[in-house]
Amino acid sequence: MRKKRILLLSEGFGTGHTQAAYALSVGLRQLSPRVQTRVIELGTFLNPVIGPLILSAYRKTVSKQPKLVGKLYRGHYHKSLNRLTRFALHRLFYNHVSDVVRQLKPDMIVCTHPFPNAVVSRLKRLGLDVPLYTLITDYDAHATWTNPEVTAYLVSSPTVRSRLVSQGVAPSQVVVTGIPVHPNFWHPHDRAEILSQFKLSDMPTVLVMGGGWGLMAEEQMVEYMTSFADKVQLIICMGSNDKAREKLMAEPRFQHPNIKVLGFTKEVSKLMDVSDLLVTKPGGMTCTEGMAKGIPMLFYEPIPGQEEENLEYFVTHGFGEPLTSTDTIDRWFRLIQEPYASDQHRGNLLALRNAEYNPAKCSEAVLSLLLEDVAPAAE
Repeated sequence: MRKKRILLLSEGFGTGHTQAAYALSVGLRQLSPRVQTRVIELGTFLNPVIGPLILSAYRKTVSKQPKLVGKLYRGHYHKSLNRLTRFALHRLFYNHVSDVVRQLKPDMIVCTHPFPNAVVSRLKRLGLDVPLYTLITDYDAHATWTNPEVTAYLVSSPTVRSRLVSQGVAPSQVVVTGIPVHPNFWHPHDRAEILSQFKLSDMPTVLVMGGGWGLMAEEQMVEYMTSFADKVQLIICMGSNDKAREKLMAEPRFQHPNIKVLGFTKEVSKLMDVSDLLVTKPGGMTCTEGMAKGIPMLFYEPIPGQEEENLEYFVTHGFGEPLTSTDTIDRWFRLIQEPYASDQHRGNLLALRNAEYNPAKCSEAVLSLLLEDVAPAAE
């Protein structure tokens, strides 16, 4: 019997969209041998020269002009991509999508970014007969995600579901699945093996994430954290930003034996398992991974727009708080040095996670929709 095929389409505007696609892909294949998946960052795949240039320009805008990004996000919050925009996207950037779909013959398409979602929606208007599922990778529902041709939306929370319904999406078309995380985040790893693998000490540990692009917190805040290095171990992940990583490693205060400065790594799940606190930008993917691990979080410098909404969700639900001053660092760095208080807090977060979020639920829901051909039920 032919395996069921799922085509997952993303874009590289931030790393979370593609991470979610790969997480869902691996989760599906782990749950069932009857599923075949393919993940494609569509713009770069179809335009290997122009695509990276556009992504680089976007990255510079996010890092240098975040207020502009927020203004655009808010200014178009209730505006879906219109037909003219979808047509322009298709002709200028995605004109071979139909060829990709024809060659891969998927039984289902899942989009984790609004652009491929809009382009596939247009193809469906022109006769493409493949179910289209839209996986929203933040804790907000911007109207650019919505298209009448979408079969169903997979969303992070009941709040996002309510926002979609208020925008005119039928309740039966929205399934609260949570954002998928890689199966490595579904269960804990062996602590002793992790400490040995990364040459870490068994002591209170803080994991500082700069995101996939290595957009680090205010330099003064990170420097202040190093003053605790005798008592608190720091793991600083700089993602793909090699230049920033090298600059940090060259500074004497970051050469303490209890400070590890890492580049891109696929083993964040292990690092979270041996950490007592996560300091991160409030990207939807990283925060969901932190929630899956039950690790308390401090959030810094949210990009205006969806990251502000992500921060509000996780603060409101008790998973963390904004990093506003050195007083916040003092309080949390003292707390994690008290084993009983730290363990109790993490236990409380894991219990809260179990009530709010099942790491495998999105993969299970998509598998059910694919294999059973059952219409999504309202929640």
